[in-house]
Amino acid sequence: MSSHREAPAISKDPVADNTDTYAFVSPDDPGTVTIITNYLPLEPPFGGPNFYEFGDDVRYDIHIDNNGDGKPDITYEFAFETLVRDPNTFLYNTGPIDSIDSANWNRRQFYTITLIKHGKRRVLARGLACPPCNIGPGSTPSYETLAAEAIHSIGGGRTVFAGQRLEGFYVDLGAIFDLADLRPFEKLHLGGMANSLGVNATNGFGVHSIAIKVPKAELTRDGSSPTNPMSSGSVIGVWAAASRQKSVIRESHGKRHVAGSWVQVSRLGNPLVNEVIVPMGEKDLWNSLTPADDKRFLKHVQHPELAGLLPVLYPGVFPKLAGLTAARADLVAVLLTGLPSGIIPGFQNYTGKTYADELRLNMAIPPTTSNPNPLGLIGNDAAGFPNGRRVFDDVVSVELRAIAGATYPLVNKGYTPDGAASAITDGLTDADTTYLPVFPYLGTPQGGYQTAPLGLVAS
Repeated sequence: MSSHREAPAISKDPVADNTDTYAFVSPDDPGTVTIITNYLPLEPPFGGPNFYEFGDDVRYDIHIDNNGDGKPDITYEFAFETLVRDPNTFLYNTGPIDSIDSANWNRRQFYTITLIKHGKRRVLARGLACPPCNIGPGSTPSYETLAAEAIHSIGGGRTVFAGQRLEGFYVDLGAIFDLADLRPFEKLHLGGMANSLGVNATNGFGVHSIAIKVPKAELTRDGSSPTNPMSSGSVIGVWAAASRQKSVIRESHGKRHVAGSWVQVSRLGNPLVNEVIVPMGEKDLWNSLTPADDKRFLKHVQHPELAGLLPVLYPGVFPKLAGLTAARADLVAVLLTGLPSGIIPGFQNYTGKTYADELRLNMAIPPTTSNPNPLGLIGNDAAGFPNGRRVFDDVVSVELRAIAGATYPLVNKGYTPDGAASAITDGLTDADTTYLPVFPYLGTPQGGYQTAPLGLVAS
């Protein structure tokens, strides 16, 4: 998956598990950039009586690097507080929740957002309300209305939302983690799978999203709104993270106390990096570091384990990939430095020589509003991944094809990839889930009442 349960430690701490991060020029407001980061992977809609929420003891951060050193120049920090109206009932709500300030909603969450820039902290807003989870027609009869009430304008052209959304990341987990049983070569796999259609394992699940839309000029190092795609000042690096305090004391009567400095426990820039690039023994370490430290993982990007496995799992399908033993400079460019000018005419998202796992977004490239291609840059749509990441981008297919050698001609014009490299996929498309055309772009989460416990089929 993108980074759901991607490391041993964070798989046991879903409230802090950073599952997906997106960054793109807002298609309905192109003077702004939208950044979304998700937590709490794989939320079944039928989650009561204790429905999902952000952690009051977790600090959630969105980081922007605008000078290419792999360190945050701008951070949006989100801190949450849960308030219970009546602790003497087990109920999440005591009647229909018809507004986010409804007296029937018993367990509410609010948050403070702080901007950290040049080492100075400034609170942008306090007491912003989250929506409840989508429970069902009796408890949340008009969920879209509740979610809309939780979209807040906080001044300076900024808009924020924090709450439950429909999972937008589509992936066939069963096939991928069954020794990379992939399409359209499934019958050639050692498992000999006969099903040519992908199964969206995340279908119907929810996530908890933090979304912020800000003017482009707030993100550049010189305060300008970029217009020249070939200018280095048009490119930013984006990643998100979650941190917990160092010390936890548990008392015998159920109370606990936290103290100490904040320690990062998860992060996410490019999808699938810690998932399938970083080896098991280094995953927890990777989650604790900033992108500025990513040179230590360079060899895993240059020689990805999956690239060596594909020819073994599919004999005869990837003969050229089997012979490709050189360090993968193409993957380094895609994931760790961005693509410099001259590789793709009229495009670049290069941040410099520092190896850093970040989503690199060229803000001067306008959004594709008519027939955007979910394959992004390899589908000739420069507004998509790996130029940032839109919510509907098919990052699984893009990265599988890149690992299989489809992007190697970017750095070696004489290399012709295996034909399979441009076809490999898990069999899913963006049609396997739903999105919104406007902020916060991820779709409406399903209510548990309407969802079959085993089917999780979108209605």
